[in-house]
Amino acid sequence: MSLIPGLSDNAHVLICGASRGIGLALCAALLARDDVSRVWAVSRHARTADGLLALAQAHGERVVLLDYDARDEQALAALASEVGLACPHLHLVISTLGILHQEGTKAEKSLAQLDLTSLQASFVTNAFAPILLLKHLMPLLRKQPATFAALSARVGSISDNRLGGWYSYRASKAALNQLLHTASIELKRLNPNATVLALHPGTTDTELSRPFQGNVPEGKLFEPGFAARCVIEQVGRLGPSESGSFWGWDGERIAW
Repeated sequence: MSLIPGLSDNAHVLICGASRGIGLALCAALLARDDVSRVWAVSRHARTADGLLALAQAHGERVVLLDYDARDEQALAALASEVGLACPHLHLVISTLGILHQEGTKAEKSLAQLDLTSLQASFVTNAFAPILLLKHLMPLLRKQPATFAALSARVGSISDNRLGGWYSYRASKAALNQLLHTASIELKRLNPNATVLALHPGTTDTELSRPFQGNVPEGKLFEPGFAARCVIEQVGRLGPSESGSFWGWDGERIAW
C-alpha cells in the first residue's frame, strides 16, 4: 500500500509534535519505510530530544530536526519557509499536537473547575496550532497527492458525549474537527488530490493519558508504536473522497 492514496513517488513527510509519544513513533515508523524520502521532525526542542537524535544518527539526511513552537504563528511561518526552500511539495503532514493537562491546565470534572487559563491553553494547542500549521503549509500541499492529518480524540465527538467532564479538552477537539472539516472544503478546490483527516489514535500510553490510565479497559491502552501504525494505516486507506472526515484507530468512522 502506498503511503497515501494515489502516490506513486517516494514521500516527503512532516511530523509536528515529533519529539515523544505518538509523534516520535510516527517518525520511526515512517523512516523504516522505503517509500519515504525524508521526514521533517518538528517540535519545540527537536534538536536536543534524545529519541529524535537517535533517529537522526541512524537515518542521516533522511530526517531533519527542526526547533519550532507550533503555538507561535510567526514560528509556523518561518517553519514553512525553511521547509519550502528544501522541498517544493509535502505529501504527508501529521500534527500530533495536543494537551489534556499540564501546568496551568487541568481536565475539569465540573463547571466549577473551569477557568480561562485552562480553556485558552487547550484551544491554543489542540485547535489553533494544528489549523495554523495547515494554513502556513498550504502552499506545499497544492500539487500532487497530499494528506494533512491531525490527531483528534473521540471525546471531541458531541454526539458521543455521554459522561460529561473534560470541558476544555472536549471542546477544543470538537473545534479542531470543525476547523479541519472547513479547511478540507477549501483545499479540495485548490488540489482535488488533497485529503484532510481528523484521526483518533486510541488511548495511548503517553504523558497525556498517564494520570487517567486507571480507568482504561484492559486491552485498550496502546503503545505509541501501535498507535502510530494505526494512524499510518488510516492515512494510507483514506483518500480525497473521505477528506474532511473523522476516523478512529480501528478504521471506524466517528460521529461528529
